[in-house]
Order: sequence, then C-alpha cells, then structure tokens
Amino acid sequence: MAVKAMGWAHSFPMSKGVRAGREWTRRRLESLAWAAAEPHTVDAIVLAVSELITNAHVHAHSDAHLVLTWDGDCLHVSVHDEDPTLPRQREAEPGEVSGRGVAIVRKLADEWGIRCQRQGKTVTACFRPTETDPDPDVDPDRRPE
Repeated sequence: MAVKAMGWAHSFPMSKGVRAGREWTRRRLESLAWAAAEPHTVDAIVLAVSELITNAHVHAHSDAHLVLTWDGDCLHVSVHDEDPTLPRQREAEPGEVSGRGVAIVRKLADEWGIRCQRQGKTVTACFRPTETDPDPDVDPDRRPE
C-alpha cells in the first residue's frame, strides 16, 4: 500500500511565534483542496496551533517547532518543545486568561496525544475534514460506509 503525504515544518521563536504560527499555518492550509470548503476546520486547526505554540512558549519556555502533515485522511498538527513536562488539563477559574489550552485542543481535534522524547515532548492533534465532494451520481443511501 502506498501512502502519499505532504507536509510543512517551521520553528517559531518565543519572541514572536504565536501570531506568526497562525498566519503561517493558514497559508499552508490554503494549498489543500478541501480547505476552501471547510473554513470551520481550518479555523479549528489554526486555533489549535495557536494554543500549542502558546503552551510551548509560556509553559515550556521554549521555541515551538511546528509540523503540519496531510496524509489524505487527517491533517496532523505536531508541536515540539524542549520541556519534557507533560501538559495537564486544569479547570480555569472564570476570568482567568489562561488554563484552557489543553481543553481547547482536546475539544477541537478528532484525536490528540503526547509523546515524550529525550529532549522535550511533542503534542500532536489530528483533524479530519468532512467529505466535501460526494459523488453526485451515487445514491446517498447506497454509498459504502
């Protein structure tokens, strides 16, 4: 079985990474055929990137190394930082300006996970766009599942 994938990688320094990461991600997603028809998925991916880069900068005190990979099924967002401490979800108090990043990524992504490494960790989230171009000649009740 052959697997075709495309991807991009970029590092975002602590000094100016979050906004640059959002803009860079949105530009890369524009090249994917499904992105124009799924602005809500693109927005979810961009928000997750923003949260993950913020976590790398604020909590890990690290540059964020972002990799986006499209494998035909899932857009994988991976952010590596240099702190091996695992992120934890916590209940943010009303009015707090932080503490919701992990919960946001968990809610937006179809799947997510964390991999510890010798020098840091990588948080990965998977986003699956819905089918945007069904075959109009196929009866929806008879499509294979």
